[in-house]
Amino acid sequence: MPPDLTATDRALLERTIQISEESRKTGNHPFGALLATADGKILLESGNTAATDRGTGHAELNVARKAASLFTAEALSTCTLVTSVEPCCMCAGGLYWAGIGRLVYGMTEKRLASLTGNNPENLTMNMPCTQVLDAGQRKVVVVGPVQDMEARIAHVHEGFW
Repeated sequence: MPPDLTATDRALLERTIQISEESRKTGNHPFGALLATADGKILLESGNTAATDRGTGHAELNVARKAASLFTAEALSTCTLVTSVEPCCMCAGGLYWAGIGRLVYGMTEKRLASLTGNNPENLTMNMPCTQVLDAGQRKVVVVGPVQDMEARIAHVHEGFW
């Protein structure tokens, strides 16, 4: 278990797997994300919205965009964005600019690339989210990957790509 991963984080990560499954059932890419308070209360949830938003409809960016419109920067600095798969560079930038203070993710983008291959709907970038977030002037705490949950997260992607 990664350092700083709490039992609440684990439960929230389980919820993102469910959101991923729901997203896939609706014809979208199998990703899920949510925003939670420091005590684990879920404020927002989103699956991927590729069916309508194409390449920019990532679950994490959907959550970050909505969060920035609903909550103050001060409130968001104490929140956690939880996501089934490591945010891509676009989503990492989105959560940074929204002002979200903490990130928990399950499976790495690198592992995702091994599942998606060169599928034109998900041409992953070989750039860890920490590289994007570490370039910022504000610290974002990153917890992940969660190795013992990877197989369950990967299973949602099997046969999709």
